[in-house]
Amino acid sequence: MKVYVIDNGGQWTHREWRVLRNLKVDTEIIPNTAPFDRISDADAIVLSGGAPSVASDAARMGNNGEYLDKADFPILGICAGMQFLSEHFGGVLGPGAMPEFGKVELKVLCKEDLFRDLPSEFNVWASHNDEVKTVPEGFEVTAASQSCPVEAVRSLTRPIYGVQFHPEVENTENGPKIFQNFLDIVSEYR
Repeated sequence: MKVYVIDNGGQWTHREWRVLRNLKVDTEIIPNTAPFDRISDADAIVLSGGAPSVASDAARMGNNGEYLDKADFPILGICAGMQFLSEHFGGVLGPGAMPEFGKVELKVLCKEDLFRDLPSEFNVWASHNDEVKTVPEGFEVTAASQSCPVEAVRSLTRPIYGVQFHPEVENTENGPKIFQNFLDIVSEYR
């Protein structure tokens, strides 16, 4: 299985790569300026976190829009990656009423896909000012927190998932399991 991590300039992009590598996945970090042809052999991609404010600086997200439009494989967006994919498909972003930096108690609303076999509540690590205010049509919210009502989303028509928090950092409980659940989705999709 080959999973590319799209580098959007996030501080933890290498940790995403490392978690995938530790799960025995053929993985590589690719700059977000790479043409789609460079990643077209992927079984899946991860859109990393990145620009501090995707809502006002989406240009720093490079070719993510092209990847979302052309990919016929699963996609996982993390933090800015989730914000970008949500806005790309018609959602609305904006400043969080209470920006999250540090430990957050996640409430799982859908125990399928990314959250299969996980507790209904557990602690995750978040680092964001902006958040998804309106989920795009054809997507549903799969997790929330007290201060952020859209902590995770999934498409109802394509294998596209997003998490506002950072499953790649050690402070996030069940982080490797979230990645493994994504890889299980990839295996089922192939």
